[in-house]
Amino acid sequence: FGSLLKNMKKHLKYSKEVAEAIDSKKAVVALESTIISHGMPYPQNVETAIRVEKAVRDAGAIPATIGIIDGKLCAGLSMDEIEIMGKTGEQIMKCSRRDLPLVIAKKMHGATTVAGTMIIAEAAGIPVFATGGIGGVHRGGSQTMDVSADLQELAKTNVAVVCAGAKAILDIGLTLEYLETQGVPVIAYQTREFPAFFTRQSGFDADFKMDTPQEI
Repeated sequence: FGSLLKNMKKHLKYSKEVAEAIDSKKAVVALESTIISHGMPYPQNVETAIRVEKAVRDAGAIPATIGIIDGKLCAGLSMDEIEIMGKTGEQIMKCSRRDLPLVIAKKMHGATTVAGTMIIAEAAGIPVFATGGIGGVHRGGSQTMDVSADLQELAKTNVAVVCAGAKAILDIGLTLEYLETQGVPVIAYQTREFPAFFTRQSGFDADFKMDTPQEI
């Protein structure tokens, strides 16, 4: 695994701001780029990305929006690169773990999913990643085996993911069962209930309730 990370670092590019923040041990928060390319139309997608970065800054941390430009794993996208993601939209490749070798080898652009962002964040030395809803087990997943790669990544990759739970269209109960099987701790902040992306209520409990960031 150490050699894998070392190999990935050859393809890693930091923005100046993110590199300086990591060197000076400032708080850095990774952000995904699939929400820009596949989440909403242009220019609202770019406006949203900028607003999310501002929210991180307002909280006292440095945002590192993660994506792939010309085959380079970027820890921190520039405004021009965020614009590329937004304008290219769904024509840009959505990159999970399986897609990274192809996109690097072909020197393509790529927008990173939760799994893809976690991998690059860990390689870059960024321990915290904030996003909207993670993927999970789809309804009927016990028959179709349609399970998001995000869930395996949560078990493999040493990055804390702060999110609004799993997307409400998924099978929340099976998603939590899968996370338990993979040994992933699920912590709910100031509540016991696991959220479902756009709602605080899913009808399912998280593993643990914690009330402060320090406790988490």
